Amino acid sequence: MALSVGAIVNGKITGITGFGAFVETEDGSRGMIHISEISHSYVENIKSVLKIGQAVTVKVLSVSEDGKVALSLKQMEKPVDGAKKSAGSRKPKQFDQRKPKRKYEPAPPVTSPGDFEWQSSSSGGSFEDMMSKFKRTSEDKMSDLKRGESRGYSRRGNGGGRK
Repeated sequence: MALSVGAIVNGKITGITGFGAFVETEDGSRGMIHISEISHSYVENIKSVLKIGQAVTVKVLSVSEDGKVALSLKQMEKPVDGAKKSAGSRKPKQFDQRKPKRKYEPAPPVTSPGDFEWQSSSSGGSFEDMMSKFKRTSEDKMSDLKRGESRGYSRRGNGGGRK
């Protein structure tokens, strides 16, 4: 008998790994319960929850084309708030509802590269004059950057890296 998605079947645990447990159903089919499908609570160690040879009732989640069957033990139990958690589980992290410690401020406004004055209001210079002034400013800034890199400072960080 082929397993169909959504079917509820009985079986026995035949193997346990770090990521899940293998189950052989009553009709001889084999499938796997992924660790995330064992319980509604966090399971750190599967062996503390399941044992080889243990009888289980599972739900078929999927059947792939190559015959792999995904099973769920979690979908067979109802989540109960305040219920005692199974062995090997831990309490999930609770998010802090307090206000953030830091108050974030908006970034400063972006200025043009090098605070270069693109349109000179004082002089009615030509485009070539403005371009040559821009190139001089750019070359000065690039030489400053290259000097800093030759001294061991990178563009990122404060120069405290390994050499």
